[in-house]
Amino acid sequence: MPDLLETRIENRWLVHPNHANTLGATHGGSVLKWMDEAGAMSAMRFAGENCVTVSMDGVEFRRPIPVGETAVVDAYVYATGETSVRVRLRAARENPRTAEREATTESYAVYVAIDEDRDPMPVPELTVDSEEGERLRSEALAGEA
Repeated sequence: MPDLLETRIENRWLVHPNHANTLGATHGGSVLKWMDEAGAMSAMRFAGENCVTVSMDGVEFRRPIPVGETAVVDAYVYATGETSVRVRLRAARENPRTAEREATTESYAVYVAIDEDRDPMPVPELTVDSEEGERLRSEALAGEA
């Protein structure tokens, strides 16, 4: 059975002008796309199968990610159902020179594992074998919408 920490994905994108709106900050749609991609990779790593997005709950854009900074997206599986996988998604802005980070966006998503015919299929049970995993799971469950 996959462990929570084995599902953790962290991706980075250097924000360029083509990612930005007229205010010089990353388009919200770009941030959502990056979060969804990282979430799907986390769900697929967990399920060992293709996974599709079912929902993203209450996306909260707290602060912008300016051009020239790095968008960092963190995703991990924190709960499962019979065919579904719940993933916590967090984005941050990171200064590429100093590595200083500030949280920008958060959401929770549900993905469903599918077979070759695109029918839902069962997923394994999630295990949590460390204090760090328990902390992450507790934080995600406490923050769910």
